[in-house]
Amino acid sequence: MAELRSAQEAVERTERELRQASFAVLSSDRAVRVTVGAQGALTGIDFLEHKYRDMSPQELAASVLEAANAAQQKMNRHVMKAMAPFTEPSSEVPELKGFELDWERIFGPGVLEKDDEDTARADGPAPGWRDALDEDGED
Repeated sequence: MAELRSAQEAVERTERELRQASFAVLSSDRAVRVTVGAQGALTGIDFLEHKYRDMSPQELAASVLEAANAAQQKMNRHVMKAMAPFTEPSSEVPELKGFELDWERIFGPGVLEKDDEDTARADGPAPGWRDALDEDGED
């Protein structure tokens, strides 16, 4: 019973942490930064350095979609990683076998692709010095 209570508390703790998670991703053209919240919903879009003024509507839309999709994939992978311990059988209690999840069915096939960890930022906005480095010298 103690192992079961411990597992339940760990699930609750993980759920609380996941509700607070967010990821921000910079588009490859460095014109847009999109932030997604815990359920992958857009929570912020930043147009950087007024680059959008020189972009066609199609280019701007493509930048937003690229960054949004990448941020959502980062969040999906974060959820997978956080939930991984609960999918494993318990080493101490054989009755707790863990559970199987079809991550591809839940999040789509891209979630199992390698994560480059390039411009994603977890758990809130990037520090000011990081923004300055990311955008330095670009007009």
